[in-house]
Amino acid sequence: MNKIQTNMEYKKWLAELKNKVRTIQIKAAIAVNNELLTFYWELGADIVQRQSTTNWGDNFLSELSADLMNEFPDVKGFSVRNLKYIRQWYLFYCSDLQTGSSAIGQQLVAHSQIIQIPWGHNIVVITKIKNVDEAIFYVQKTIQNNWSRAVLTHHIESGLYLREGKAITNFKATLPTPQSDLARQTLKDPYKFDFLNLREKYDKRELEDALIDHVTKFLLELGAGFSYIGRQYKLEINADEFFIDLLFYHVRLHCYVVIELKTVKFKPEFAGKLNFYISAVDGVLKTETDNPSIGILICKSKNDVVVEYALKDIHKPIGVSEYIITKNLPENLKSSLPSIEELEAELSGIHQEESDDE
Repeated sequence: MNKIQTNMEYKKWLAELKNKVRTIQIKAAIAVNNELLTFYWELGADIVQRQSTTNWGDNFLSELSADLMNEFPDVKGFSVRNLKYIRQWYLFYCSDLQTGSSAIGQQLVAHSQIIQIPWGHNIVVITKIKNVDEAIFYVQKTIQNNWSRAVLTHHIESGLYLREGKAITNFKATLPTPQSDLARQTLKDPYKFDFLNLREKYDKRELEDALIDHVTKFLLELGAGFSYIGRQYKLEINADEFFIDLLFYHVRLHCYVVIELKTVKFKPEFAGKLNFYISAVDGVLKTETDNPSIGILICKSKNDVVVEYALKDIHKPIGVSEYIITKNLPENLKSSLPSIEELEAELSGIHQEESDDE
């Protein structure tokens, strides 16, 4: 095994190891979190029940808060604001459901999951989402991917619920069922590159440069499990050289992911070229322990029917999505306006983020 292959194997192993450590850390925190949130759930139920059967109204929460904080001065979470969140949290998952066995079952499923994520995460969910099904989607994703509160907020605000699994793919025909389902869920359509600040008439190289310059945000948008390997990755095939736009390894799919970027509308020949790159990666890089490589073609726009025809007889797994950039600047303004990063750096020195009651 040559040095390049050895380094790549190390990167794959290191990515998997990091994922295991994160999993252990979150499991340790879950045990403590479950006890607290179970108490909050019961408290929320008590508050709702007593307000419905007495004339206490909302004012009693102030008295309850004072009494609890007086008795337990070292325990956080008994502020009036947090007690209202506790009530809102309970009502969100219960009052939105109709009575009946199926509704009770859904409540039990929701309850078993929402107590597995931190309280601050739950507050984000109930204050930013109106639909229980959508809320449970984000709760499940948080559990699966160990999302921080900031990452959860980002995905809610970017509308992941409406974008995940929406790319056109041929995964069902080219991958075994367990992997095809997971691979399909891994893709989004469209991808939102709102963290980029490009001139109006940018080209492919500029887009690629910008994504790598913001690789952390790019990985966040791609989703959990992607490990960055390289850009313009060189493959040598019988003395001929070929260059892949972006190469990743997915630690959950256990496969290489080839990403091709196009700053124009999708054309059928794009799929053929990506099909070749995937075959080359399978032949040169893939080992016996890796699953078949997949390709993601990210275009500025696409005709869905044309994409479906183009992928119909392709034998390698490919998904096609669009991307969105909303912060393009006219050429005559780009040099005079501060970048998003410069604005964030300046603001971070002026404002301090207010922490939530927990």
